Amino acid sequence: MSQRRDQLDQEKYFCSICLDLLKDPVTIPCGHSYCRNCIKNHWDGEDQRRIHSCPQCRKEFTPRPILEKNIMLAALAEDLKNTELQAAPVDHCYAGPEDVACDVCTGRNMKAVKSCLFCPASYCRDHLQPHYDAPPLKKHKLVDPSKRLQENICSHHDEVMKIFCRTDQQCICYLCTMDEHKGHETVSAAAERTEKQKELQVSRQQIQHRIQDQEINVKLLQQEVEAINVSADKAVEDSEKIFTELIHLIQKRSSDVKQQIRSQQETEVSRVKDLQEKLEQEITELKRKDAELEQLSNTEDHNQFLLNYPSLSALSESTHSSSINIRPLRYFEDVTAAVSELRDKLQDILRDTWTNISLRVTEVEVLLSEPERNTKAGFLKYSQEITLDPNTANRKLLLSEGNRKVTLMKEQQFYLDHPDRFTDYKQVLSRESLTGRCYWEVEWRGEGVGVAVSYKNINRAGRSEECLFGLNDKSWSLYCSTNSYTFYHRKVEMPVPVSSRLGVYLDHRAGILSFYSVSETMTLLHKVQTTFTQPLYAGIRLYYVDGSSAEIVNLK
Repeated sequence: MSQRRDQLDQEKYFCSICLDLLKDPVTIPCGHSYCRNCIKNHWDGEDQRRIHSCPQCRKEFTPRPILEKNIMLAALAEDLKNTELQAAPVDHCYAGPEDVACDVCTGRNMKAVKSCLFCPASYCRDHLQPHYDAPPLKKHKLVDPSKRLQENICSHHDEVMKIFCRTDQQCICYLCTMDEHKGHETVSAAAERTEKQKELQVSRQQIQHRIQDQEINVKLLQQEVEAINVSADKAVEDSEKIFTELIHLIQKRSSDVKQQIRSQQETEVSRVKDLQEKLEQEITELKRKDAELEQLSNTEDHNQFLLNYPSLSALSESTHSSSINIRPLRYFEDVTAAVSELRDKLQDILRDTWTNISLRVTEVEVLLSEPERNTKAGFLKYSQEITLDPNTANRKLLLSEGNRKVTLMKEQQFYLDHPDRFTDYKQVLSRESLTGRCYWEVEWRGEGVGVAVSYKNINRAGRSEECLFGLNDKSWSLYCSTNSYTFYHRKVEMPVPVSSRLGVYLDHRAGILSFYSVSETMTLLHKVQTTFTQPLYAGIRLYYVDGSSAEIVNLK
């Protein structure tokens, strides 16, 4: 009873949140005490509701109470800690259903803090101490508490399984080697673990390499999304601007036609009215003349008639009737017809150009991924025919096979002088420039070759680093020897594995340059992510031994 009372008294100094001895204890308004950090974290989670409660009695407080240190409780907890009373068994030290129990404890088992693979058993803190003190036990392998220790015991012999049978690929005990596993290839479990650990490391390296590749791809896709959005926004803006200009142009032409019609209308109406006025004047004159003639005609006196007749002026010819042409009246209908013809032509143009515009929109090429890496099929659709340019070849390089093969020779070859020629380094560039997506392969033999891409403006004369593939900012190169490959750009070395045939994949717009080892499958050797500012040219450099060669493979 006294022990139970002591246990209850001690539990007063434990935090009901972390179930550990109170640290920096504080008492909240309802009277319950907690570790300062425990109740602070609890209330931080309730900040969104703006109502804070006690984890034990659920009493709510608004606003959030200010925490004050409980000095007396802190002193008592410190005394309890110093006298090690907190080590007395309390519920949170006992093993629960989900815990690993100590195998040595009698009665109610304590939680295990370690498991021993050699015993095999699990121990609480007190029963583990011999493994730290007794010299024979110090050699045992201690691990975090485990419920699976029985899996290390041989079901036939009840012995710890410390041996691995490579023949049957299973763990066994030493007695198994004498009966059912007799004659099998066996090693210690530790030795097999070492071998498997090496394989595991290789697998991890491969996984990490793939992670790096995929992280690059994720970054590329993020850049691609940004580029798509920027390009689309600019295209919309430019299109609206162009169509607005077209609308303004049509409106101006409409205004010009309207003004021209009104001006011509005014001119023609004025001319017609002027003619009309003159004709009306002529009619008035003719009517006056007709009245005179009628009056003379009605004179009864013959002498008066004959006397006045000579004084009548002769009838003059009409000067305006000839300007009036009798023809079908069409006026400005021809203008309407001409504008209609323009409308029809614009409709035809818009229909044709709209098809072209729509095609351009749907043909927008988005970088989703590189071609399939484990087969060549994805690459071959980007295969590029490449020939080497004799005007760039160093004089000790012999070109053959339709300028696709280059061989290092002892004697200088006869080439005409040319400003594009590499004078010192045994290098040559392709005749074709490379943009868009391209793929080509190089088969090489001998002691060494460099497979490169370069801008056209790389230096050609001399032995400076500005002329050598990979040692400047104008070229990228994979240098190959019989032992290793090394990638160079701006003098930065990156060693990679070996192969006798190389595949080169270039996506100029996306800024991707990848080198692959080519066999039945495609193995990525090195990948570059950059920004290409000019068209590139394929390059080859031969070095070390005369007779070394490299040939651009015909993939067609």
